[in-house]
Amino acid sequence: MTRRWRLAAVLVALSTVPLRAAAPSPHQRFREAADLARSGDYPKALAAYRELAESGPESASLYWNWAQAAAGRGAQGEALWALLRARELSPGDSAVGREIARVREGLNLDPAEIAPEPLAGLGRFCRRFQLGALGLALAVLSLAFHLLARLTPTRRWPLTAAGASLTLGLLLAALPLLAARARPTAVVMRRGAPLLDAASVAGQQLAALREGEVVPVLETSHDFLRIEDSSGARGWTADEDLRRLDRPPQR
Repeated sequence: MTRRWRLAAVLVALSTVPLRAAAPSPHQRFREAADLARSGDYPKALAAYRELAESGPESASLYWNWAQAAAGRGAQGEALWALLRARELSPGDSAVGREIARVREGLNLDPAEIAPEPLAGLGRFCRRFQLGALGLALAVLSLAFHLLARLTPTRRWPLTAAGASLTLGLLLAALPLLAARARPTAVVMRRGAPLLDAASVAGQQLAALREGEVVPVLETSHDFLRIEDSSGARGWTADEDLRRLDRPPQR
């Protein structure tokens, strides 16, 4: 067979191979997940939302829809987690805040049981009002006032304004650093999840956790997290019964 005929045979063979379908975009995948949720196929919708969150980027809208699908399935703990995660990404969204309150009341949880870390609330406040950037802007403004004071040595107000803006700027810049000291937290995903005295399935059960309760994470060990519940009891819980709020779900 000549080279020309061999080349023609290769081209014919390649033309018979079916083309691989292009992977759907995140926007298309999001719409598919929403359609699955509307049709009542909540398990597939939740799997799609998790896939989107794992691959990034995250958004408050993604977690809002995730929460609605979880609630439709009856997984109220997961719904509350998704809403709290949406609040982390969009602290100023009042609709998310109202929905958190509604789901919390449905789980019969006190407000304190979903807010064990006051510094976490400070962190959301800082992100909402961009306090770190505002502190930096005030520090730059202080330099401008110092320059003006040098140019107009007979006037005292520029130097006073420089000191005031620098002090306020340092204070605002310190707040996000303080908020960063908050302990990581996680949401209990199922009712009656056991609190154990050791990081093992063979550990003795100390208590049963409440679905939707937010608990500080004190330590990790393989597939277990050491936590503190709202009563102050400390122990280990399997990480499959918890979902952390300080990061997206892990693969």
